[in-house]
Amino acid sequence: MPLVPLLPIFHRFNREYFDGSLTKCQEPIVSVRWSDGRLTNTAGFYHRGPRVLCNKGSEIVLSKPVLINLPYQAIESTLCHEMIHAWIDLILGLKEVHGPNFRARMSVINDSQDKFRISIRHTFPVPKKAPKWLAICSSCGLKFPYKRLVPGAACKHCCDRFHQGQWHASCLLTYQSFAEEH
Repeated sequence: MPLVPLLPIFHRFNREYFDGSLTKCQEPIVSVRWSDGRLTNTAGFYHRGPRVLCNKGSEIVLSKPVLINLPYQAIESTLCHEMIHAWIDLILGLKEVHGPNFRARMSVINDSQDKFRISIRHTFPVPKKAPKWLAICSSCGLKFPYKRLVPGAACKHCCDRFHQGQWHASCLLTYQSFAEEH
């Protein structure tokens, strides 16, 4: 399925489910876009802050790789899910992830229509990434697969066993390429 333009869907949902609150003078107060293709572990996200690349300060990004081959309803449910996050943050001014305000708005939207379903977690097929690193505890020798380097990570087993669960430098993990081990 080719990528559909997101703004017409955004404007329709804004009118139908958010009383037009996510626009000002017919312009969205949050940027809405497709990912550049690198977003592969989730269907979409909402965020705001200094790392946002648009001039609005907040954005909704939907994943091309995850949603491109799924039914249109997957795009609708993902966009509406992220719009709820934007509404809670920008309109209600709350720091809430999937709390009571999210769940209440999700229920209202799901009860008002039967074209798509919003959920807390999607069940879309997301390809699993293979680990790139093998973390090794210098104290006990246990090995843990990691997808990315985590500076300062320590072996939980050794910290629990020798340091009452507190982080300790003697339990620091060292990393080697996962390919070297396998």
